[in-house]
Amino acid sequence: MSEFQPTPTAGVDYPRTWSQFEDWFVTEEECARYLERLRWPEGFVCPSCATKRDPYRSSRGRLICRTCRHPGTVTSGTIFDKTRTPLKVWLAAAWHLTSQKSGMSALGLQRVLGFGSYQTAWTILHRFRRAMVRPGRERLKGIVEVDQSYLAIRERRDTPVGKGGKRRTTKAVVVIAVEILEPKGFGRIRLQQIEEESTASVEPFVRAVVEPGSVLRTDGAAIYRALQDDYQHERTVIKSVMPDAIPAHVPLPGVHRVASLLKRWLLGTHQGAVKPAHLDHYLDEFVFRFNRRTSHSRGLIFYRLLEQAVQTDPITYRQIARKSPREG
Repeated sequence: MSEFQPTPTAGVDYPRTWSQFEDWFVTEEECARYLERLRWPEGFVCPSCATKRDPYRSSRGRLICRTCRHPGTVTSGTIFDKTRTPLKVWLAAAWHLTSQKSGMSALGLQRVLGFGSYQTAWTILHRFRRAMVRPGRERLKGIVEVDQSYLAIRERRDTPVGKGGKRRTTKAVVVIAVEILEPKGFGRIRLQQIEEESTASVEPFVRAVVEPGSVLRTDGAAIYRALQDDYQHERTVIKSVMPDAIPAHVPLPGVHRVASLLKRWLLGTHQGAVKPAHLDHYLDEFVFRFNRRTSHSRGLIFYRLLEQAVQTDPITYRQIARKSPREG
């Protein structure tokens, strides 16, 4: 493979097909070299002293800074940190996760890669979800619709063998922001779980994800009034507020379309079984996929995910799970 270019090229910077993937990543050394070029596209930079200089390369893939002697590996300080799972398996998981338009559940990944443990597949997926939010990503702008939606999510509960699995259904509130393109179509989106439909919950979300001065389209709820000085606020009273008003999907088509797709994705790919404590990371995955829906190359999405993965801080299974999770 040649040196990476600013604009990634299929077959040069990332594999086009699964067959090509298998040709590229035969050994752990080849996988490590690929991640190294993604992490340091302009050459190795010491994580400790920030010196840009070729490192000493010792056994077992260690990279030792020639200036401060700091030892490390290409996976140190990333989501792959201290993993005992082979890098080829990690890259294969990233390929399957991004090559399927609807993604994969942990059970599906366990089956396709032959993991002996459901926990391993579940942890890998959640680590990749942490990498799906690009640091410093641009805020939405132009015309942006904002509204809330309720999600009914089912939590699997442990039961004795033979008794059947009982599920508790929880209603989660999700605030949705959607860029509206002219003359038609939708741009990027942002999602976040909130505790309740209130100014205290919605206002910080809007300010964090929508560029000031943008046109903000909402329903007639009072929770948006605090935003009217910094945004061009277009309010429409809908039926959920007043019985004689127009239906909600007419003035806010983007939000309702995204809410429908989100519910279908959670129900289809994950059977609606998601712990509320982990919902935000599933929302991050949905946003990552939706905002790249027009990509003609699944391989490029694979490349972007790994590019972000080597810049994402490590997280352990215990930090992710807290308790014993059993959702897909």
